Amino acid sequence: MKKHLKYFLVWLLIILADQGCKLWVYSHMSLGLDHHIKIFGDLFKFTYVLNYGMAFGWQFSFKYGKLLITLIRLFASFYIAIHILRLLAHAAPPIWIWGWILLVSGAIGNCIDSVFYGIYLNNAPDIAPMKWFHGQVIDMLHIDFWSGILPDWIPIWGGQAVCVLPIFNIADMSIFFGLGLLFYACKRLLPSQKKEQTKDFIL
Repeated sequence: MKKHLKYFLVWLLIILADQGCKLWVYSHMSLGLDHHIKIFGDLFKFTYVLNYGMAFGWQFSFKYGKLLITLIRLFASFYIAIHILRLLAHAAPPIWIWGWILLVSGAIGNCIDSVFYGIYLNNAPDIAPMKWFHGQVIDMLHIDFWSGILPDWIPIWGGQAVCVLPIFNIADMSIFFGLGLLFYACKRLLPSQKKEQTKDFIL
């Protein structure tokens, strides 16, 4: 059990850091693209925004779309957690386990926002049919190569405020690096001579 403790500690640390950062931003910053805390000049700063959907603001357009997104997040988090236990039981290569740990940490971090923030931070949008499971995810990490308002003549996104890189959070970073690590693990551990012994650790 002790040899697996490091995975649990990293999982817990990521979730605590993610939630701590979000709650600090909620308590100390004004919402919107016009308010910043500069970390490295104009390149990297904190900007408090809300994301009602998934990555890059993508969302389902029907009434219970957000509820569906939240349920998908919960199911994915539960499935990945069970899968990690299976990997540990089968002594999977650590690179697999670390990839899934990063992935589930990020998924749970954003799940907490979706499930609880609508109630406890009152940040569910007015169009939400209920506050439970309709919380908006808090984003704040802003790498600002360029941001501005798109011209009105651009279809769909015209007139909207955009950034070259979307504003993200620690949970998003954890998911990104987890996926990157899993992709690297696939390339490293799945040559033809190792394919059979590792195929059970992919899904």
